[in-house]
Amino acid sequence: MSLLLIPDLSDLLRLHPQYNAGTVVELLRHLGAARVLWATSNDPDHPLRDALPAARISIQDLHLSDWSWADAEHEQLRSFLGQYPQGRERLNTAARAEREFAAHLQGPLTAAHLLSAEFLDTARQYHADLRTALDEGPGTRWRVRRLDEIASQLQDHQGVVLAPLDDLPELLDRLPGADWADVSTFSAGEMSRVRALADRAWQLREEDDLSALLSALDRESGDAVTPRAELDSAAASIYLAVGQLGDARTLLERAVHALNDDQPRSLAGLTLARLGQVRDAMGDRDLALRTYRAVLALSYAPRVALDAARAGLDQPFELVRDTAD
Repeated sequence: MSLLLIPDLSDLLRLHPQYNAGTVVELLRHLGAARVLWATSNDPDHPLRDALPAARISIQDLHLSDWSWADAEHEQLRSFLGQYPQGRERLNTAARAEREFAAHLQGPLTAAHLLSAEFLDTARQYHADLRTALDEGPGTRWRVRRLDEIASQLQDHQGVVLAPLDDLPELLDRLPGADWADVSTFSAGEMSRVRALADRAWQLREEDDLSALLSALDRESGDAVTPRAELDSAAASIYLAVGQLGDARTLLERAVHALNDDQPRSLAGLTLARLGQVRDAMGDRDLALRTYRAVLALSYAPRVALDAARAGLDQPFELVRDTAD
């Protein structure tokens, strides 16, 4: 196998029913890959940092430089350009390109759509428009240098590469013999569907039919990427949102008892942090404090869980209820 490139959407994976963390696992299995070369975001809370190890797909990180300084330079450039009429015009042109590309990511997205020539040409044009508006360098966060470094790291490897969607066209230019993954016979399956259900449950909207969502969560048995414990935690968050604390606590305590080392690494922190909040809301402050401390004692917990636990230690969590005027 030479290098095959597949697209990463980072946090947007949580928004697309047919291209989410479960879909990426299904795609990698379709390609026969037990390992993925990680050429994308260094965010420790990236959804695939949970999904891939839980599905027994190993991650090989590239030895890339820390490019956070480029973000700081980019902001300095924006601040400087914003002081002058011509600079503001260039910023407006760049912002328009960003909005147009973002509109293409609203979905619904599939692997076939993302790897289509038309979509990848759109990504290529987006970065060309940014370079025209802001120039290569601080204006593009030194994109050419960053892509050259990634390509240099990959040139002696074989296998499947996970890279940001908008990096794919220019990475392919730099990697002779590499190609897009063939997704002509691939379609999202059950793992993708269950992952989409959980993602949807974590993102409640006013128009949601909560009874239907709870019923859907209850019907599923879960899988490696979205285990039953996460489905219980997601359902508990719905009960918490509507003030049914007893039901929320029952599900969260069941989820905690089902936790094990084979599950997605974020799950323990998210479940315990939510359980601490429910215990607080029910007036069980001492047990809530112990639960928050358990979150902080974990070897890994996502930032949102750590923030919730620290806030809970400082001040008891209270359920905010809407009041009629």
